[in-house]
Amino acid sequence: MGAIINNKLINLLLISILSVLMLTTCEEDDSDSIPDRDFKQDMRDFVQGISSYSEVINSNFIIISQNGHELLTENGEETGSPAVDYINAIDGVGREDLFYGYDNDNEPTPAAENDNMIAFMDIAEINGVEVLVTDYCSSHSNMDDSYTQNNVNAYISFAADHRELDNIPDYPATPYNVNTDNITSLTEAKNFLYLLNPGTFSTKVEFLNAIQNTNYDLVIMDLFFDDSGELTFDDVTSLKTKLNGGSRLLIAYMSIGESEDYRYYWNSEWNNNPPMWLEEENPIFEGNFKVRYWDKEWQDIIFGNDNSYLKRILDAGFDGVYLDIIDGFEYFEDL
Repeated sequence: MGAIINNKLINLLLISILSVLMLTTCEEDDSDSIPDRDFKQDMRDFVQGISSYSEVINSNFIIISQNGHELLTENGEETGSPAVDYINAIDGVGREDLFYGYDNDNEPTPAAENDNMIAFMDIAEINGVEVLVTDYCSSHSNMDDSYTQNNVNAYISFAADHRELDNIPDYPATPYNVNTDNITSLTEAKNFLYLLNPGTFSTKVEFLNAIQNTNYDLVIMDLFFDDSGELTFDDVTSLKTKLNGGSRLLIAYMSIGESEDYRYYWNSEWNNNPPMWLEEENPIFEGNFKVRYWDKEWQDIIFGNDNSYLKRILDAGFDGVYLDIIDGFEYFEDL
């Protein structure tokens, strides 16, 4: 009888041990799925790699990172020490919604959010990094106020009359701080146009002509006109002269914190069998998927080789790159 009881106890003990082991394994699997990393530093390292790669090919190539301003300091706080290596790797920071559009388009950004962002923008300026602000406002009075407030803070700005960024605003009739200067560096630019989506233009020729007939110092645009293909070197070169004869800079948009299923690099097999670095779809922007941006396979798509996205931008003759979804680290920090 004692032997039977002992065997039962042993079996119960074994079951308990196996249960603990299975629970531990599941916990390890969960931690493997979302690794314990410094997600901000991972993004800094990514941007620094992009900067180093482009500098070898074009020492004057401009790197601008949009949003994610917490990367400017080591601890992500406005009182923190500057993240020197990251700051040295970029030439500019783009900031959306600084004065208008944070909660709703054409509405002033709440004071607390505005103050926080300005504190970081000033860190950028103090450390020699130019600030480019895109406010989303459509009334003429708000657009005027946006340009005035940004100018007071020594920021280069663009008041987008709607968030789709698919048009050249009718107002103001000429770019704010319009000039005939030859713009050869980001520090010389006094205004910019953010024209990301060319879908409202029926042909590429119409699209190119529209930009050629403006006097913006800098244009942020996509490498691709539509699904038919990317802009050629000649296309890009044709845009580098303002209507008034001065030269300007062309900056190519590139998302590095999300993968887009309408880009040339997308593999249709990923729809059913996604790679390990591909995360869930952005619920707001259909076709955009979060990525583990520190993964080498994803980074190889973005830069570092002749087939990479960045190499295509360089080969097309752009003067720089505008890196979006820099704030992709927030997604992983919030999980």
